[in-house]
Amino acid sequence: MTGPRNYGYTDTLEAEHYATALHADIHDGLTSTPKSTAPTWFYDARGSELFEQITQLPEYPLWRAELGLLQCHATDIAARTGARSLVELGSGSSTKTKLIIEALGPAGLRYIPVDVSADALHQASTQLVQDYPGINLHALRADFTAPLVLPELPAHGSRLIAFLGSTLGNFRRSTRVPFLRGLRDIMRPEDFLLIGADLVKDKHEEEMISAYDDSQGITAEFDKNLLHVLNRELDADFDADAFDHVSVWNSAESHIEMRLRSRVEQRVKIRGLDLAVPFGPGEEWITERSAKFTTDGLRGEMAGAGLRTDQLWADSDAGFALILATAP
Repeated sequence: MTGPRNYGYTDTLEAEHYATALHADIHDGLTSTPKSTAPTWFYDARGSELFEQITQLPEYPLWRAELGLLQCHATDIAARTGARSLVELGSGSSTKTKLIIEALGPAGLRYIPVDVSADALHQASTQLVQDYPGINLHALRADFTAPLVLPELPAHGSRLIAFLGSTLGNFRRSTRVPFLRGLRDIMRPEDFLLIGADLVKDKHEEEMISAYDDSQGITAEFDKNLLHVLNRELDADFDADAFDHVSVWNSAESHIEMRLRSRVEQRVKIRGLDLAVPFGPGEEWITERSAKFTTDGLRGEMAGAGLRTDQLWADSDAGFALILATAP
């Protein structure tokens, strides 16, 4: 992949990475009890388009809450970190990151967007080098849930690793601290980690649920898009009309679960896996978990991973927080 002189690209993934991961997760997830798969597979072109629509829904304040906090505190983040290298995990369109880039000063800034989608990386990166000609951008196609090897970065000066969008909430509780510990292992004492996290809305359970089950049905269409992806990629015969979208609050785990509930007894053939999957009437398949945090819980998980909280900014009205941590 080529681009302007200030645009580099490294691909660390094998050509079959997507297919191998998809096969393993769907096979294991749909032969488990309860059925449960990763949210990764929502995001083909149609799924990404639907998610962009979701971020603008009145029921989904998360995107706007994080944007508002960044608008208020990007200058604080830049002053505290003094970073001249910015690494963004799961960069996607890099929309919010522009606030950080501008606060840090794009001239001479080393920016490393990390994503599994080559198309998303190329599209966002091409736009960024046009918007900020002085930036030094090196896109990295990688699975950041695995041990991460960054391209060569300046030996001196602090680095800021950004993980926005409350994507940390998609990790199960048992895997979050090991993931954070992996990030801590690639950080130097002068580096910083910035994470966006959605907070528990005490006494507002219905509000949290409605963010994942909007009145227009866009989230339901997004959830069911998984079935269309599996039909295409794995030669399956899912009937989207045979499932209902359901969103529930799991108070024991402090997360929202999106589920597909089978409307009838059915047996789905997934020819690409040589698998037939039975569903009972009313049986539910967990397609996404989205953890909600408390500020004390966030600090605790950072400490458990060997990270020290430098600053936490919270919007109690919107129920969202940004936490900035170091690796002492």
